[in-house]
Amino acid sequence: MKDETPKITKLSSITEIHHMLDLPGPNHPLITLLDTHDGKINLSKLPVRYVTTLYKISFISKLGGKFRYGQGYYDFDEGSMVFTAPNQVVGSTAIYKGNEGFSLVFHQDFLQGYPLAAKIKQYGFFSYTSNEALHLSEQERTMVSAIFSIIQEELNSRIDDFSHEVIIAQIELLLSYAKRFYKRQFLTRHAAGNLLLEQLENLLNAYFNEKPTAINGIPTVQYLAEQLNYTPNYLSDMLRSLTGLNAQQHIHEKLIERSKQLLLTTTMSISEVAYELGFEHSQSFSRLFKLKMKLSPLQFRASFN
Repeated sequence: MKDETPKITKLSSITEIHHMLDLPGPNHPLITLLDTHDGKINLSKLPVRYVTTLYKISFISKLGGKFRYGQGYYDFDEGSMVFTAPNQVVGSTAIYKGNEGFSLVFHQDFLQGYPLAAKIKQYGFFSYTSNEALHLSEQERTMVSAIFSIIQEELNSRIDDFSHEVIIAQIELLLSYAKRFYKRQFLTRHAAGNLLLEQLENLLNAYFNEKPTAINGIPTVQYLAEQLNYTPNYLSDMLRSLTGLNAQQHIHEKLIERSKQLLLTTTMSISEVAYELGFEHSQSFSRLFKLKMKLSPLQFRASFN
């Protein structure tokens, strides 16, 4: 059977992207801002699937189609944003209808010499996936548009040391706003948040009740994210905004809850309890238990006898 999966093209530079879009060479070899408001840039000329060594921050101000990410699509609302990091599979699509907005594309070398070069890796939303776009309010759209306009003005004027610094500052401001807006999005989607917490609880209960944890080990954040159809970073960020605990901490809370049951209702040894919960080494279990309970497993058991 013929494989109809589109071939993945590798794009390694800003210049390659400009060439593919039939644009003049970029004003700066490490950064460009693609403005699709006037209809002169047709993003559907890009490959259906491609991977780059570049960062991209896209803001859709007017809906006109879909944008490919990994195996799925971002189905934007008007006023949505998406963030992609180097080595992620992205692309355009045949059903592209001319979204209006901005796409800021830059090489990580553009950040060299600035704290943002290291800090940018801490923004988890660069690894969010197709159902995790940032949806902006009208006021938020205005703020984001203003930042893109400043970057555009700097790139269209003579680029010097000062403009480089100004652009870096604007990118950092954009990312700080995105972090704030994502937190707002997590908190305002109460129904989705409550459903997520319920699904997580059910998933963890099912894992410990039905799966032989002694064989499969402790559930991982990756496992939970896959079961809940989120990326690990998005899942942890959303849980943190709802409960103050990330996904790994929720796993630890469930482990402690289960371990207390076993310590109080069975005569299993500490090593047997650890093995039953999926720990490879009982010392790891004892350290986690004492960190959370301020008592060792033996002290906890003795306090109830």
